[in-house]
Amino acid sequence: MAKISRRKLLKTGLAAGGTAIAAASCSNRGPTVITNQIKDVTLRLIGTGAAQINDIRVQAEKDLGFKIQMRALSTAENIQIAITQPNQYDVFDGEYFALPLVAPSGNLQPIEIRKIKEFDKITPIFTTGELYPGARVNTSQGTAPRKVMFLKGKDSTEFASEPTDWATMIPFQYNADTLGYRPDLVSKKIESWADLFDPQFRGKTSLLDIPSIGIMDAAMVMEASGQMKFGDKGNMTREELDKVTNLLIEQKQVGQFRAFWKTFDESVNLMSSGEVILQSMWSPAVTAVRARGIPCVYAPLKEGYRGWGGGLGLSKNLAGIQLDAAYEYLNWMLDGWVGGFLSRQGYYSAAPQNARKFMKPEEWDFWYEGKPAAIDIIDPFGKKIESKGAVRDGGSFTERMGNVVCWNSFMEEQVYLVYKWTEFIVA
Repeated sequence: MAKISRRKLLKTGLAAGGTAIAAASCSNRGPTVITNQIKDVTLRLIGTGAAQINDIRVQAEKDLGFKIQMRALSTAENIQIAITQPNQYDVFDGEYFALPLVAPSGNLQPIEIRKIKEFDKITPIFTTGELYPGARVNTSQGTAPRKVMFLKGKDSTEFASEPTDWATMIPFQYNADTLGYRPDLVSKKIESWADLFDPQFRGKTSLLDIPSIGIMDAAMVMEASGQMKFGDKGNMTREELDKVTNLLIEQKQVGQFRAFWKTFDESVNLMSSGEVILQSMWSPAVTAVRARGIPCVYAPLKEGYRGWGGGLGLSKNLAGIQLDAAYEYLNWMLDGWVGGFLSRQGYYSAAPQNARKFMKPEEWDFWYEGKPAAIDIIDPFGKKIESKGAVRDGGSFTERMGNVVCWNSFMEEQVYLVYKWTEFIVA
């Protein structure tokens, strides 16, 4: 029995009168209850459209042998349900910046690290905050994932400052965010966050309408243009929030913005249509625009990137075979298939060497090494997005992630931030 993988046991089941009959321990993965009813398990996931993708669901069900339900939400809806409706989900797919809001609710149960087979393959960006000596990611402002990665114990909702045996979420993707633009419609190369407020693009720009993130993009713009200087863009004071809001309202009143977007698809449609030619953007959204045959650039800006990290947390209500299946899903997310799939959209895998096993060498060289494409680059849906010879915007993994200067964040003045952001949106 020790030679049979825990996943295979879960997928095939062991029958004995239709009830659970055995507990097995595999390597250091911990005990699990095996049942012939695994095929009847359904895991309910909530998350944003970034990873609630049908292709991932289909592959997971094929590999794991149980059902997956995915519910794609806006970032605000996702956080709200995680905090207020724990019975509505089994697995929470969220960003680390949301954890100071979600974790204190007690709706996520601490994750036992010894049950995560590939935990040691996770990039240290999440565990220690390191990347390489001198990388700006080490000292970034905001809610760096390592700050909220670990809990003090199995019954705790308090973050630990050093690695422990209990995690809030298991990471699977992350990226360095910047501005996207249409080079065919913009008359110059975009090299600074300050360009978002350039009068020549009046009426053709857009900001991300998620208060915690949009306010940081605005801060990047204002610092780059010399209008403000922040102590910590990820934790602004009331005075800083007041000033940022006033400057945003001024820009809105002169017509700088065409729209504000909340979801991945909205950003893709705005850019593809040409309604917007320069905006806050996510790397996979740029990839999606290119897949439509429309030129779009993810600008490597001289001031650096705003970083974010996403992971999976477990509902406090999970127990028994449902909990066991959820751990299998977490392990599957690090195995490499998902990492390879998401890497072809422009994300980075939390276990990059596992993802590499599911990528062509030429794909790895393009997406992670920053080398010119040796072949045409195809997205995970089979569409060509780059021609042979192209180089990824911003270069290699270390060049991009090593230049993250702030992280998506939960601020001490979060309530006031949302109040001020709403004041700007309705102005």
